[in-house]
Order: sequence, then structure tokens, then C-alpha cells
Amino acid sequence: MGAIARWFGIGRDKPQERAGFTLYNAVVAAARDPYLYTTLGVPDTLDGRFDMVGLHASLLIRRLRREAPPGPALAQAVFDAMFSDMDVSLREIGVSDLSVGKRVRAMWEAFHGRALAYERALDVSDDSALAAALARNVWRGGAAEPPGAATSLARVARAQDAHLATQPLATLEAGQATFLPAAEAVK
Repeated sequence: MGAIARWFGIGRDKPQERAGFTLYNAVVAAARDPYLYTTLGVPDTLDGRFDMVGLHASLLIRRLRREAPPGPALAQAVFDAMFSDMDVSLREIGVSDLSVGKRVRAMWEAFHGRALAYERALDVSDDSALAAALARNVWRGGAAEPPGAATSLARVARAQDAHLATQPLATLEAGQATFLPAAEAVK
């Protein structure tokens, strides 16, 4: 455990906390896949990056919530790590302490709504609903969706969901999760 983690007591009271942070790092790495931005045209902005982190986190959290304990606690640890990171990131870019809480709450609400929409579409294997939800969220605010990009991103999400389902809970408990390269997942 690193000095910062020890200083803040991370992992001391909640055994899943350390694994949650490690799993969240895998989420961030998957969300930074250049293919998402260069080929699929996800906006390379704070919002676009938040959407990709949110998509990958929602897929991992979905996977963990479906397991017997400690799966749900590990899902919560990933969620907590994500929003702890969001808090720190906002402070690093200069958001005032007084408005960080409001901004994090708005991000939480956005994440929650997106995760529910993605999960509903995945549960019923409705690729058009998944693509529509992704288009509505990823290319909002004037960003133009490249032709077919939402459909391709939906294929990536479905492939990542299936890939995560093959990973044993014991591996995830150890803080190890893998995501497919987006260029492979889109096929």
C-alpha cells in the first residue's frame, strides 16, 4: 500500500477499497483508448472523457453487482473510487472548494442516469436503444456524432460487457480486470 493510501486510511476498514481503486484504474485506462476518440469520434473533451469513464465504470459495476458478496461491496468500492477521483480532478483544474460538491453531485446524477439507460438496453439486448442512449449522452451539446459511431460504440460496450462476464470474481477481488482494446471490441 502506498504512503498516500496509508495516510488516508484507504483499505484499512473496507477490504474492497484497495481493489476498487485498482479496478477503477483499469476503467480509466480502457476509457483512454485512443480508438474511441480518433476513430469513433468521441469528443476529446472533459465531458467526452467523463462519458467514456462512466461507460466503462458502469459496465464493471454492473458485472460486480450481479455477484454474490463481496461483489456488490466491490462495485460500491469502484463507484467510490470513481467519484473520489472526480472530486480530486475538479480541485486540480481549479474548481473552487465551495462548488466541488455541487459539481460532483451533478456528475453522480449524470452517471447514474447513463448507467441505468445502458443497463436496460444491455439487459434486453436492444442494440438500437444502447446506441441511442450513447448518442444522446456522448455527442450532446452540439458535438456531431460521426455516421455510425454510436452503433459502433454500442458494439464496443456489448463486447466489453461480455468480456467482463468471463472474468472470475476472485480475479476481480484481487483488483484485476481487463478490457478489450476498443478496435478489437468493435468487431
